[in-house]
Order: sequence, then structure tokens, then C-alpha cells
Amino acid sequence: MRQHLLSEGANELSYEIREIVKKAEQIKNLGKEIQWENIGDPIQKNHLIPDWMKQIIADLAMQNDTYSYCPSKGILETRQFLAELTNLRKGTQITPDDICFFNGLGDAIAKVYQYITPTSRIIGPSPAYSTHSSAEAAHASHEPLTYTLDPNNKWYPDLNDLYNKVKYNPNVVGILIINPDNPTGMVYPLETLKRIVAIAKEFNLFLICDEIYINITYNGARAYALSEVIEDVPGIAMKGISKELPWPGARCGWMEYYNRGKDADFNRLCQAIDNAKMIEVCSTKLPQLAIPKILGDSRFQAYREETNRKIGKRSKLISDIFKTVPQLTFNETFGAFYNTIIFREGTLKSNQKIDIQDSKIRALVEAWTAHEMPNDKRFVYYLLGAKGICVVPISSFCSELQGFRVTLLEENEETLVKTFTAIRDGIVEYLSSH
Repeated sequence: MRQHLLSEGANELSYEIREIVKKAEQIKNLGKEIQWENIGDPIQKNHLIPDWMKQIIADLAMQNDTYSYCPSKGILETRQFLAELTNLRKGTQITPDDICFFNGLGDAIAKVYQYITPTSRIIGPSPAYSTHSSAEAAHASHEPLTYTLDPNNKWYPDLNDLYNKVKYNPNVVGILIINPDNPTGMVYPLETLKRIVAIAKEFNLFLICDEIYINITYNGARAYALSEVIEDVPGIAMKGISKELPWPGARCGWMEYYNRGKDADFNRLCQAIDNAKMIEVCSTKLPQLAIPKILGDSRFQAYREETNRKIGKRSKLISDIFKTVPQLTFNETFGAFYNTIIFREGTLKSNQKIDIQDSKIRALVEAWTAHEMPNDKRFVYYLLGAKGICVVPISSFCSELQGFRVTLLEENEETLVKTFTAIRDGIVEYLSSH
């Protein structure tokens, strides 16, 4: 071409959660059944949406107005409802004008990083959720900037690491929190959140908190929202219905702006994001109409509590299976519906294998692993070929750790136990093969 078409930042765009699917489809085409543990889609894992929710959506779909445009920032009545929910938490108060809707949080995440100056950086947790880390790295044309989540301390953030990276990198303008966390399932303790707010205040930063799993906690945990702890620091909370209802196909998320009036630069960023949405005219309307009717229904809280209880039970079943393997660092989860399992240092080798009986599948996996790659990715390919289980390597989450992420979503307990027992057996065989 006459000029280079791609920006340098385009090289940072990657999404292993989906990329692994391409490999799994090749295995599937050779006749092997696949258990999908790569992506957090409750519907795919046999979760049944209650009929009363479906009826609300069906009734809305019969209304002519549902098919029209809606205001660019979102339906006013829905934004009023959501502002009231946030204000009930007794922290920073917002108005409907502090809320803007997007076509899922992926759209919201892209908008935030797109309008920050390229030399400014948002530091986020590692292991990192790929949508955030890729978007931030692409905007900066540089590898992601991260602070450490410590697997030897319940996946809690290393606050000294965060503080020093902020202190000695003047390009950092914001801190990202994912609470509850994806991919680790960790829930940030209240004192940790307060400390991060204090760091932001000390260095005049703003905060971003991805709260898509804020109401998915279990086994006694409670997730504190950003609005409860942020005080007068500027911040953005990202929320949605893809996991909580769950309705991932709705592509419906929103951002809440906190303390816009406290900083002129931050207010201009929020205004730019709003203006970008106005250019697109509006976001998905049907799910916006459904939000007050479903979340405001007296049956929703009981539904969410029971669903969370089941996720918590599954987390303990998985814990019982994996804790029998001494070569793993394993933490029970308390939020979201993922677990990140780490191989202890030095246990993974580049010559380990799991026996694959099908010669075509074995040849395919051997071809994939013939070149240099992270050892956890190599393990994931062998697990896929030998057991037909699709997980995601942790090295793909901007982490130097070696491990893999699974979901806690399988509703059929027999299938769940069978799948995770097969993963455990595959680990044992793999580690003993060298």
C-alpha cells in the first residue's frame, strides 16, 4: 500500500479466549467431542433462564416502540433506575446523566482507551483480562502495563508493586480494577480497595472498575462497589447484564461516571465518550427496556442468590479435585465464575506429553507444539487433543505465570466432575511423562 495501514498498537490486539476455539474446532472436526471451558457464557453451559424473565422480554418485543432508536446515552427511565441502585449503596451519588450505555462492555472498554492520549497509561492487574489489556496496549502502542495479583496470597494485589509502578511511571493516569476478578475469581477486600483509592488520590489518578460480576459472589464473600469506596476521586464503573441476568447476547453494558466535577480533564474524557456514543446514535434498546422490569422484579434477588449458591458449590467441588495435585497452586474462588490454576515453578517442561490415541489428532497437536511457545500453552494443546477439554493458558493473560483458566459454569454436576477429573488426570500424566 501507499502508506502503512495498521498502527503499531494493532499488534497488541489478541484474545486467546477465542483464539483457542480455532484449535478446538480442528480437533472437533476430527471427531472428538469438546468440553468448552474457555469462555464465560452461562447459556452455553446449560443455564436455563427463568420463564418469567423470558416473558418480560417477549412482551417488550411485541411493542412497536421497542424497535425505534433510543436516546444516545440510553433510555432515561433505565438510567434513573440504575442511578437509584447505585445511590442505595450509600457512597458517591450519581444522576442519570452520569450513565451512558454501550453495545456490551467490550464497546465501553474500547471507547475509554481510545480517547486517552497515547502517552498516558492505565495500569491493570496481571493476570489481565484480555479485552482490557489488549485495548490499553493498542492505544499506547506498547505492551500492557500491569500490577501483580499474587497466587500465593489468595490472588490479592501486590500493593507495593502497584504503588512503585505508579510512583516511578509518570505516564500512569489511571488504575484498573476488575472486581470480582476475571480470570482469578478473587474478590478485592475492602481495605485493599481503600488503599488503591488512596494511591489514586496521592498521584492524582482516576480509577476504572470493571464490575460486570459485582453481584456474583458466594461462599460468604461480598464485593464492594467502586461507588462505596471512591470518596472524591474521579472514576468510572463498568457494568452490564451479560453475566448477571445472564444475557450475553444482548450486548448491553453501561458506564457510571463518578466525581466528574472534581477534575476538568476527567470531565472532558467523560464528555468525549458521551459524544462518541452520540455519533453512533444509540445502543441496543430491547435489553435496556428489560433492565428495570427484570432487576426490579421481586423474584430476581432470590434467583440471583440461588444461582450464586450453585456456583459456590461448584467452586468447592473443583477445589476438592485439584487440591490433590501438589504441583499446583490452587485458590478457591469467591466471585465471578472462573478459577485460575497455576503450575508451581519448574514443574512444566517442554518435553512433556499426554498420550493421544487418535493418530490424526496426535499429529495435529505435535505440529502445533513443534515450535517454541510458553509451556502452559503447550500443556493446553495436549489437554485439548487428549481429553477434548478447551481451557485458556494463563500466559495469554499478560502474565509470566504458567497455568490455565477454567469456568465454574457447568450446570450438570456429573459432567462437571467428569470434566475436572479428566483435567486433573491429564495434569498428572503430563507432569510424569518427562
